[in-house]
Amino acid sequence: MIGLFGSTGYVGQSIAHVLTQRGLDFLPIRHRQIQGITSESLASILRDHGIDFLINSAGYTGKPNVDACELDKANCLDGNATLVGRIREACELAGIPFGHVSSGCIFTGSHADGTGFTEAEPPNFSFRQNNCSFYSGTKALGEEMLADCESCYVWRLRIPFDHRDSPRNYLSKVQRYDRLLEATNSLSHLGEFASACVDSWVQRIPFGIYNVVNGGSITTRRVTELIAESLPRDRSYEFFDDEVEFMAKAATTPRSNCVLDNSKILAAGIAMRPVEDAIRDALEHWQPETSMNENRQLT
Repeated sequence: MIGLFGSTGYVGQSIAHVLTQRGLDFLPIRHRQIQGITSESLASILRDHGIDFLINSAGYTGKPNVDACELDKANCLDGNATLVGRIREACELAGIPFGHVSSGCIFTGSHADGTGFTEAEPPNFSFRQNNCSFYSGTKALGEEMLADCESCYVWRLRIPFDHRDSPRNYLSKVQRYDRLLEATNSLSHLGEFASACVDSWVQRIPFGIYNVVNGGSITTRRVTELIAESLPRDRSYEFFDDEVEFMAKAATTPRSNCVLDNSKILAAGIAMRPVEDAIRDALEHWQPETSMNENRQLT
């Protein structure tokens, strides 16, 4: 039996969908069911339900974006770091392995030649460098909670998107923002990310940290071009002159724009398409939010 924390969240719902498609038995557990309980009590819950692998997709991202985390630091720290430590302790007490959904937002930039950061490199956008948002800092602390853990996966998600219109979908955000910041990033197709999390356990790939991102990188401007090809609109996309203007007019905390290397997850036998292919596919099968709402009412 697989346990799934955060089953009602944006990422958790996608993982639950994959588990259901695969016919894998799983127990959905909401964050509020374990909020504030001790590691010992959590371990008892895992034992009582016969959980032999746990997936933690719970976390605090802030709504509508990471700026909100600056105003709710206690919950951000608890959801992204303290909870991770309790989950590790509970799983070790229960004697079961687990997987944790982390974030690529603990990095910024890329190497001089444009290549991405690997799992062997330490985060460069964290409290250790004192150059990050509070959200990124707490996500980096969450990974520190799992340092030297020998029986866990750390899956780094980076700017998720798929074919379903949603406030959390990067492709939706790009279409709705009045102005955009031109940047180069790695992205994660949400469905492929969820499949990679499940396949990590099903295929028993080695435990460790994995950058679960699609191949290559892409600029914001290129994303708008791909969107315009499939979903034309009556006005062009506008961009800030630079990051200084963006910070002055549209943000209160620094943003992570980074490129991650996905060679390790590919070498483990988990497939991830090139990022442009994944974006094109999502746009070709685009489902407006109204359609998704209708679908939810029918299920």
